[in-house]
Amino acid sequence: MNIPENLHYTEEHEWVKVDGDEAYIGITDFAQKELGDIVFVEVETVDEELDKGEAFGTIEAVKTVSDLFMPVGGTVLEMNEKLDDQPELINKDPYGEGWIIKISLSDAGELDDLLDSKGYASLIES
Repeated sequence: MNIPENLHYTEEHEWVKVDGDEAYIGITDFAQKELGDIVFVEVETVDEELDKGEAFGTIEAVKTVSDLFMPVGGTVLEMNEKLDDQPELINKDPYGEGWIIKISLSDAGELDDLLDSKGYASLIES
């Protein structure tokens, strides 16, 4: 299982990659494998400020639709437009080309509440 050490993780299987006062958010390798072939991603929250735990969009796989939740609070700056035509990028490269949204962090201290790679590995192994 691919669990990069430079990211923060949630128990709901989202990841956060911090870049200054901005961050990229996506779903983990474990999550994309559990969902199966991803066919559609919907994010209608661009330019909205959302709190930690609020839904920012949905992800649709062949057999299910799941909500996507904010791991930390912030303003949604953009959605990965490549996913409009290539949602399967999440399956192929969940930590790279398959990122879902970019946000402006409202409270970087919330990152301390997230799991590190070891904590996330323990979660999915249990």
